[in-house]
Amino acid sequence: MKMKKLFLTAGLLVSMLFTGCGGDSGGSTNNAATDKIIVGLDDEYPPMGFKNENNEIVGFDVDLAKEATKRMGAEVEFKAIDWSSKEAELKSGRINVLWNGLDITPERQENMLFSDPYMDNRQIIFVRTGDDQGIRAETDLAGKAVGTQAGSTAESYITSNADLQNSFLEFKTYGDYISAFMDLENGRLDAVVCDEIVGRYYMAKHPDALQAIGDVTVGPVSQFGIAFDKGNTELRDKVQKAFDEIVADGTATKISEEWFGADLIKKK
Repeated sequence: MKMKKLFLTAGLLVSMLFTGCGGDSGGSTNNAATDKIIVGLDDEYPPMGFKNENNEIVGFDVDLAKEATKRMGAEVEFKAIDWSSKEAELKSGRINVLWNGLDITPERQENMLFSDPYMDNRQIIFVRTGDDQGIRAETDLAGKAVGTQAGSTAESYITSNADLQNSFLEFKTYGDYISAFMDLENGRLDAVVCDEIVGRYYMAKHPDALQAIGDVTVGPVSQFGIAFDKGNTELRDKVQKAFDEIVADGTATKISEEWFGADLIKKK
């Protein structure tokens, strides 16, 4: 199928805040109203959620969230948040759902409640076109200036592996992947470690500037999930039910094909 303006513009993180979801001291409630859902996101995270040339928030996860909330009979509004403060945003009650290429990790599961996984994700290495620097494994990043997005799965993996991080000439984190890729293009970085789907989207817009080392995975393969405040099982179950419906009737597959040209949705 035809890809849906996969090459629009550059951004990120989707989340949901239900009107009337006040809460206890942890900012959550198990009696969430569903008449309005505010989806908080990092609006520079293409293709999951970002602003297009008309300053409209669009993206793969945005489309999934719109369809799910429609099935729930809820109004939806999208709101940008600081991705590195995502757990605090959930806990405070300012948002109630994170839905924007969020990896399920044991650390995050300690603080957040997740839906079933809906997509696989790998962290891979991006370099300047024609300059793969002999990188055939993550250990080949030794002696190189490496960048990634702050608060990302790549950052968590690298900072939890001291030997790997200490082998780098320099390790830099950025507020968004776009800034990291710009530094890579301009020679201020040797490599960027990034979610594969995000990096390939950016690379498609800059085919003469960047290339992926696609056969090298940095860290384990992860899975995307929709996240909620730890105690908010009622809201999680409502969203999960709506999402299961759009998977079962093929709507999620259609959305995936429009954005990626392939069905990347995990099936139960």
